[in-house]
Amino acid sequence: MIHLEPVILKKQRRLIITWSITFLVLFPLLIFLGFLMRIGQGEMKKLLLANFYSLMTLHGIGMMSVLFSFAFAILWYLISTRFARLNIWVGYFVYFTILIAVAGLTIAILIGKFDTGWNLLYPLPFRGATWLSWSTGVSIISLVILGIAWLVGILHLLYSLSKEFGGFTNLLGWQYLRKKEVKKELSPIVLVTTVSLIPVLLAFLDGAIMLIMYLLQFIEPRLKFDPLLLENITLFFGNTFVNTTLFCGVGWVYALLPEFTDREWKTDKVLVYFWNATFLLIVFAYFQNLYMDFVEPVAIQYTGQVVNYLSAVPATIITMFGVIVQFYHSKIKWNIIPLMFLFGIAGWAIGGFAATVESTMAIHKILHNTMWLPAHLHTTMLMGLTLFIFAFLFYFFSDKGKQYGDKVAKLGLWLFVIGGYGFVLTFYIEGIDSIPRRYARYTGIGIKSMHDTAVHQAQIAVFFVVILLVGLFIMYYSLFRKLLKKKVKPNF
Repeated sequence: MIHLEPVILKKQRRLIITWSITFLVLFPLLIFLGFLMRIGQGEMKKLLLANFYSLMTLHGIGMMSVLFSFAFAILWYLISTRFARLNIWVGYFVYFTILIAVAGLTIAILIGKFDTGWNLLYPLPFRGATWLSWSTGVSIISLVILGIAWLVGILHLLYSLSKEFGGFTNLLGWQYLRKKEVKKELSPIVLVTTVSLIPVLLAFLDGAIMLIMYLLQFIEPRLKFDPLLLENITLFFGNTFVNTTLFCGVGWVYALLPEFTDREWKTDKVLVYFWNATFLLIVFAYFQNLYMDFVEPVAIQYTGQVVNYLSAVPATIITMFGVIVQFYHSKIKWNIIPLMFLFGIAGWAIGGFAATVESTMAIHKILHNTMWLPAHLHTTMLMGLTLFIFAFLFYFFSDKGKQYGDKVAKLGLWLFVIGGYGFVLTFYIEGIDSIPRRYARYTGIGIKSMHDTAVHQAQIAVFFVVILLVGLFIMYYSLFRKLLKKKVKPNF
């Protein structure tokens, strides 16, 4: 643990408060976009097709950008106040650069009607476009700016940690594998942060190559690229980005949960082996998205099957075992923060299991292009990472002596969990019934029973989203009540 001067600590607190308020404003707005899409699919209100795909694009890109950005901001705060000195002005550069990029994407999508979906899968941005041509360029440039912001922040954080712990290999915990005595203990959050952020750096490099190619074709339309190559680049970026975002959230579970169980969670050889295995496997996990590409080399397909099974094992096993050990006979007081951590780990594991099921080749060809895919994605992100984030927010905005017994917030949490699982369950049911994903309307389904099932499940989803939003705003009320009390000082 480092010792920070009060002035520096205050500045880091102001930065995370700024991030927190921004997240709390944007998050329900992005949920509302998904709510509107389910209303349209449930035929409860007529939405223009173009509006649906614009909403889908903004919801997808926006939600993933906001979740990763705030997850990184939380890691920044925890690292900067406990383990390494980080430059506050780099932090603000990252924050404002991301705001500029998000503003550009919002303009391109809402005004320019850019609606390719989150992945901009080539050659879609340049063929059959129904959106204004300038919106393609604005979207590409905004994504480049977004990548630059993340890249600067991640490199600064990893460089500072490396300097503090004596080298990059020490951040991966390799010193625990030697026979020599470990001179400086490595916190699990530092190990998990490193394992999370290094693969995403590779993903950003990959994404930069893709965006440069897109920008070149936007400037010179006569240029053509190999669609299969760009599909591989896009899917590697997207899959790695999603996985590492989830791991970022797991990082502060390791750091904060022990404060409620009064048990240490130390780094040891087993933890190092398991997370290093995750570090090596995660970059190959995207192979599951290539099963349907019959032109891919067969070796890649079989490798993808094996790697996808293996990649889900190390981090999940070691984390869930650690959480069980933390809770078992700990005499913990079940206030909202440990409850959120418990529910978050459950959502992370359930969504991960559903993703692993879908990664089986024989099942993949049936489920991949159905609503099963958004089902497991929303489970891990909404019922996993989001609950980790709110656990941190309640932790940060609470006095240590007043972290217990917030009945209002706990009511909001239960409504959020009931609404969230009811919502994602409709996706799973539709997936099992082979309802296709990315349909703005189910009128295109030629089988009446499938159409009726899809519409009915979308209507049920709308009901559960309302419950989720009620729970969310109850938690908001509790959070802002804590924030606005002048006497309450944030933790640490």
